[in-house]
Formats: sequence, structure tokens, C-alpha cells
Amino acid sequence: MIRALTPKAMPPPRFRYTPVIQAGPWFLFSGMVGLDAQTGALDPGGPGSEMATILRNLSAALAELGLDKEDLARARVFTTRMDQFPTINTAWENWLSDARPPARSAFAVTALPLGATVEVEFEFYKESSL
Repeated sequence: MIRALTPKAMPPPRFRYTPVIQAGPWFLFSGMVGLDAQTGALDPGGPGSEMATILRNLSAALAELGLDKEDLARARVFTTRMDQFPTINTAWENWLSDARPPARSAFAVTALPLGATVEVEFEFYKESSL
């Protein structure tokens, strides 16, 4: 069974896509950029701050979906500022300080939606939820 999920805690999509797809035990999160959940504005603080905003929005959505950090299987990080990757990674490590790290890839790209410098896709696995 495949279900489309739109957690209320996440900023609403600006384009036509589903924020989260549940396919059996897999929860596939569309790419997230650092949008303020209340205003929809892009975090102006640069790559590390954008990553912290992404992870804050993700954390709020996880609670709503019955998931937690330990269910995270894979993350894909895209950035237009690989020279700033240490600040991105600092936000990541702070968020995961109390959890097992997932598999992760990082990609340098030339541009991202809405002028973002960081976008992240997440894949969670949980046998029973919702």
C-alpha cells in the first residue's frame, strides 16, 4: 500500500509533490529546504542554518508520523556550497548526537529550488506506524 502524507508540522509544498510517501514500512521524504514552518520564508542564515531548519522541521514531522531518528535509514544532502559543508555537517552532527547515524550521501549541485543552498531527502523504515 502506498499513502500520500502531508504532515501539518512541515511547511506546505510550493510545487506539485507529496511531502512524504509511505510505501509499506518505508517513509520517503521529498527533498526539504530550510523554510520556516510558520512563514514559509527561506532561512537567511546560510547553509548551516538552513540545515538546522530542515532538521527542526523534520523533527516536528517525525513526532506527527510516529517516527524517530532511530528509524532513519538514509539521507541525501544536496548543496550549492560544498565549501560550507563543515557548517552543514555541524548541524547534522548536533541533531544526531543521541542517535545512530544513517547511511548518507552528499552532492554538490549548481542550484536548488527557491534559492536554497541545502536540500535533503530522507528515508525512514518502521515496521508498524500510523
